Amino acid sequence: MRSLQEALDKQKRFKADDDQLLHFYEQMLLIRRFEEKAGQLYGLGLIGGFCHLYIGQEAVAIGLQSALDNDKDSVITGYRDHGHMLAYGIDPKVIMAELTGRAAGISKGKGGSMHMFSTEHKFYGGHGIVGAQVSLGGGLAFAHKYNEDGGLCLAYFGDGAANQGQVYETMNMAALWNLPIVFVVENNQYAMGTAVKRSSAETEFYRRGTAFRIPGLEVNGMDVLEVRQAAEIAFAHVREGNGPVLMECNTYRYRGHSMSDPAKYRTREEVQEQRDHHDPIERVKKDLGAVGIDEDKLKEIDKGIRATVAEAADFAESSPEPEAAELYTDVLVEEY
Repeated sequence: MRSLQEALDKQKRFKADDDQLLHFYEQMLLIRRFEEKAGQLYGLGLIGGFCHLYIGQEAVAIGLQSALDNDKDSVITGYRDHGHMLAYGIDPKVIMAELTGRAAGISKGKGGSMHMFSTEHKFYGGHGIVGAQVSLGGGLAFAHKYNEDGGLCLAYFGDGAANQGQVYETMNMAALWNLPIVFVVENNQYAMGTAVKRSSAETEFYRRGTAFRIPGLEVNGMDVLEVRQAAEIAFAHVREGNGPVLMECNTYRYRGHSMSDPAKYRTREEVQEQRDHHDPIERVKKDLGAVGIDEDKLKEIDKGIRATVAEAADFAESSPEPEAAELYTDVLVEEY
């Protein structure tokens, strides 16, 4: 049960070459700048409803999804989903258009922030019901096994969903049926606004699979290289037919639960301490500096990403809203 954790403890960080490290930096910075822009558009009233930003958690999505086989594997997550979409390399324009409810959006403007979807990329949402995506992830894993396609399902959920009964029902079935699934707890410490220690008797979530004989991994979710190394270990275990893995990525969201959350349950000093000493992007910048990538190159990358995000925002603002007739499409699956 501890073999995976022991393997991670022997080598904590993935040995990325310079190009991989630079790519991780670019992807994480794209998520950061995209989410900052989304926050601005929300403030201007161009994004309606709920909007949950991924700022601070970038290393989790990039570290994990960079290790997937995009031809086989599937991903499903909750409603803090913009970063996961960007981690696939999907055009920021269609993601921003979705956030603003435009016809050019990846879900035709009908999903919005919380319900993005791309069957082309085997990304199955974006789900607004807390914890519900875990059960659906179990179904995706069952399909991988039934179809013998060699794929696995990466099912994300948060510390706030970790006490849901359906999560444990799915773990039980996944262990019974030896399903190819990696359960990932993105533990950002506060769920919707309640500290983990106030809501969970067992705060080390990677242990939660023990009753089902599911091995766990405790991972620093603020270090993309540690997340990637954990992914290598977990995915290999699952692909070898050994059944599910439970991974806890300890991370931290800098913004509130959603844009409407003032986050009064924690101090500004606490958030600043995380930014100053644990920021995942700053950590990668240090790694890049250590291999000789100069600050000017990183500034040039940031400038290009800011331009990409500004272009995505302009595209979204100038795109038309869906036609009224779209209300009646995509209600039911038309073919199987």
